[in-house]
Amino acid sequence: MTLLNMEVDNELDQTLLQQFSCMGTTDKDDLVRQLQKLVGHHLNSTTAAFFLDMNNWNLQAAICSYFDCQSPTDLPSMVLVKDVTIGEGESVPPATQFTKTWRVQNNGDDEWPDGCCLQFTGGVQLSECERVPVQPVRAGAVTDISVEMRSPLTPGIYQSKWRMVTPAGSYFGDVIWVILTVAEGGTMALTQQLSHLSDLGASPPPHAPHMLNPFTRLLSSHNVFQGQAEGGDVAMDLRPNEGPE
Repeated sequence: MTLLNMEVDNELDQTLLQQFSCMGTTDKDDLVRQLQKLVGHHLNSTTAAFFLDMNNWNLQAAICSYFDCQSPTDLPSMVLVKDVTIGEGESVPPATQFTKTWRVQNNGDDEWPDGCCLQFTGGVQLSECERVPVQPVRAGAVTDISVEMRSPLTPGIYQSKWRMVTPAGSYFGDVIWVILTVAEGGTMALTQQLSHLSDLGASPPPHAPHMLNPFTRLLSSHNVFQGQAEGGDVAMDLRPNEGPE
């Protein structure tokens, strides 16, 4: 008799646990909508109902089952190669605009799909935008991803966490960190500004128009003294070039 009572109690306990787990709502259509909202609206209602039904319409269990079925091999691959800007030992002055750039590689076998983004996921928000679109990257290729940021007003060390995310909302690849040192004597922003000015001393591109130096003339009979014919020294006429004669 005691054993029978224990079995009945266990059955009641299981029934109660199941009822308590579904106390949020009993409307199946509402559960389907909640599951779609939590895992992403790319999940259609039929698939959502399937996962809920196989878990006795327990929303939490259905979510766990859904993510258990998502194979990691279906996600793109990404590895962080290096920090292009704001590397070790560099600092930024307070309240200063700067560009943070990472170099990443698609180390998978497939090209990244359209719609991938670099998304802020935690830490200190240093950028006005939380998602930065990233163009598709073919397998094995390397690309640079840049985010415009602004340093905080107070000196210190700040951390910001970013992740690559698929159009469906699934994270993939290495975690990307910003470890930012803010100091009054920081020179990173000045370094970036000077890098833009370095092009001023660069050689002109091939398509640029040729600019003549007015103090240079071709060696000709007009700018060589008669002493050349007599075996004397050659002298150049260095008067400004006033144009064709």
